Amino acid sequence: MTRAFSPTPSRRSILTAGTLAAVLATQVSAKPASAAARAVRGEGAAPFLWGAATAGHQVEGNNVASDIWLLEQVKPTLFSEPSGDACDSFERWREDIEIVRSLNLNAYRFSVEWSRIEPAEGQVSLSALEHYRRMVVACREAGLAPIVTLSHFTSPRWFAAKGGWFHPDAPTTFSRHAERVIRHLGEGVSHVVTFNEPNLQLLGEWGRTPDPVVRQTMTDMLAAAAKASGSDRFSLMNTGDAAAMVAPVLEAHRLAREAIRTVRADLPVGMTLAIPDDQAVGSDSRIEEKRATVYAPFFAEARQDDFLGVQTYSRSLIGAEGPLPVPEGAERTQMGDEFYPQAIGASIRYAHAQTGRPILVTENGLATQDDTVRARFIPAATAAVLSARDDGVPVIGYLHWSLLDNFEWFAGYGPKFGLVSVDRTTFKRTVKPSARILSDIARSDLSSRRRTS
Repeated sequence: MTRAFSPTPSRRSILTAGTLAAVLATQVSAKPASAAARAVRGEGAAPFLWGAATAGHQVEGNNVASDIWLLEQVKPTLFSEPSGDACDSFERWREDIEIVRSLNLNAYRFSVEWSRIEPAEGQVSLSALEHYRRMVVACREAGLAPIVTLSHFTSPRWFAAKGGWFHPDAPTTFSRHAERVIRHLGEGVSHVVTFNEPNLQLLGEWGRTPDPVVRQTMTDMLAAAAKASGSDRFSLMNTGDAAAMVAPVLEAHRLAREAIRTVRADLPVGMTLAIPDDQAVGSDSRIEEKRATVYAPFFAEARQDDFLGVQTYSRSLIGAEGPLPVPEGAERTQMGDEFYPQAIGASIRYAHAQTGRPILVTENGLATQDDTVRARFIPAATAAVLSARDDGVPVIGYLHWSLLDNFEWFAGYGPKFGLVSVDRTTFKRTVKPSARILSDIARSDLSSRRRTS
């Protein structure tokens, strides 16, 4: 049951950007601020957001106009396998939303794929925009807050072939995309994330000696993609000069935030950051050096946002030489991380202390083939989050990664992060026992907050 790996004309009608702007201009009207927005701005109570998260390229399938799709096809490639049909969520999104609803959750985070919306520069697919608008409407009808991510690592192939985030026009190009999406998706969106983990490459490189084989393969892979695109360059998020990418990405975030607020001043806007629980080991630990490099530039910009998304999977021990190995004998996840569910509590306290912003846990989870391990992880992790909330940290929600066992980038389909398994042949979804545990925690917390409000 493999669909052809090519765009299907019936899926999308292509309009010029100018024509589309005229069509969309009347779709958003001024409305009173939503309960969620009022809560983020400190203007009233709103339900705590309990939910699950996905990302378009990782679940939708056949995202053929994207930069990552091309990198999966070229030789050499760092990807262990292509994404292919993924979880077929571009077609089965209603089923995914129904699963979230059935678990007594009240929020669903998903991303829109820029490469579907603008598969060629200046040519905008109204049908793709309508697809994502229908998802927003369906979430609201199911009682779910739709949390929309505009850039979850991927971008259109044409954007990468122009130089990606290093092209001088990249920030304004992205801001136009952000305005277009929010104008079309309308007032149903609960929160919007501009960028997912724009600090990830800095985090991955900090204090480590790059593997020369991996670095050379990355260089060769990008060169092959550039050649396939008829360009002399091919650049995407979290590749190349990590330090040099910070400035244009933050400028893109600022311009997108401004553009979104011109459409909906009440819509909470933020970014998400990868923040492990950094712990100093010894008096000469380099922890502050790491924080200044990996987080500080983003924290400075986040102070102008409505919330900060925090994404934590484990802890990181930092000594005099930098990162230390996982302690001997420690339980590990499929990704090699230490099993350390309480990490999320420390990272959200740290992020709030540095920014003063409300915190939304936009990703937290672990990769494991054994769902009983996830069943142990969820109560401990959520307890750490609720403890921080009880101590006065303005935590507005917890979104588990991931709803589905999905495509995990270079690692392919091996790592299992999902609350729900997906049959790789039939795409049948099967809810795991750990999902019921999260469901019970969410239901209990929401019920108790209703009784005391």
